[in-house]
Amino acid sequence: MPIPITRDFTATTFVVRNGRTLLLWHNKVQAWLPPGGHIHPDELPEVAACREVLEETGLEVELLGQQEEWGKVRVLRQPVCILLEDISPGHQHIDLIYFGRAGEGEARINAEESAALRWYSSAELDCPEIAPDIRILGRQAIAALAHFSQG
Repeated sequence: MPIPITRDFTATTFVVRNGRTLLLWHNKVQAWLPPGGHIHPDELPEVAACREVLEETGLEVELLGQQEEWGKVRVLRQPVCILLEDISPGHQHIDLIYFGRAGEGEARINAEESAALRWYSSAELDCPEIAPDIRILGRQAIAALAHFSQG
């Protein structure tokens, strides 16, 4: 009999400044990851994405994309993609991925979550300690925000 699967919704943001994306050395996972975490039950995904960046880095972030109003319906910022991540046996995250531009100020570590932070250029994302999905999305974020900044 297959193991039942539980799933949580999460939001992750690739934060970009000056052609580099911010990654954190995650204490629990022991890997370089962008800021992100669980979406609260009453929270909009894009709000969770910004909240997680602020909690984990002290930075405010402007997400790529726009909200719109279609009559009485609000169109939220669309995630760049949605990942299905195996977290532990029988548990997965449905991770909504956003790209964002870092606000003013210096990034700081939230010691409860991370041991280090580093801004990576597109070339530096080649290092073997960066997972393929982080490498691909980090490069896409850097390229997207370079275009966004010009437009």
